[in-house]
Amino acid sequence: MSSEAPENPQSVYDFKVKDTYGNDVSLDKYKGQVLVIVNIASQCGLTNTNYKELTELHDKYKDKDVKILSFPCNQFANEMPEKDGEEMVCHLQKANANVGDVFKKVKVNGDEAAPLYKFLKDKQGGFLSDGIKWNFTKFLVDKNGQPVARFAPTTSPKNIESKIEELLKA
Repeated sequence: MSSEAPENPQSVYDFKVKDTYGNDVSLDKYKGQVLVIVNIASQCGLTNTNYKELTELHDKYKDKDVKILSFPCNQFANEMPEKDGEEMVCHLQKANANVGDVFKKVKVNGDEAAPLYKFLKDKQGGFLSDGIKWNFTKFLVDKNGQPVARFAPTTSPKNIESKIEELLKA
């Protein structure tokens, strides 16, 4: 499976990504669920709060059609040095972080940005530019696979809970 963008994607469900072990994952397996897609890092000043609150969101909503999709990213100040696979899983376990489903490390900006992130940025542009500014940028995706909101790295995961609730009721 290539990491090329699907031709004319209509939703996040059109994308295929790799999990942290390199296995192919079609995002259509998340159909009908609200998604929080986030680029994570282990050594960022925002890590502890985000890991803690993403874990709380995961625990609260794991049985309510909400999934967190975490994409490790080392593009900002090399703050995610862990390798994919066991090293990544061990890091998250040691950090007591259950940040949902964890995927292969990606780039979120530039020509080599993951196709999924190009799609997310196209659908939910940022303030001043569409580029991802730092670790822990969060995208909220509705049950139809449409990106409906984008939150800055400094936005606490707890502060997006009301939006998640709205999408669950929709």
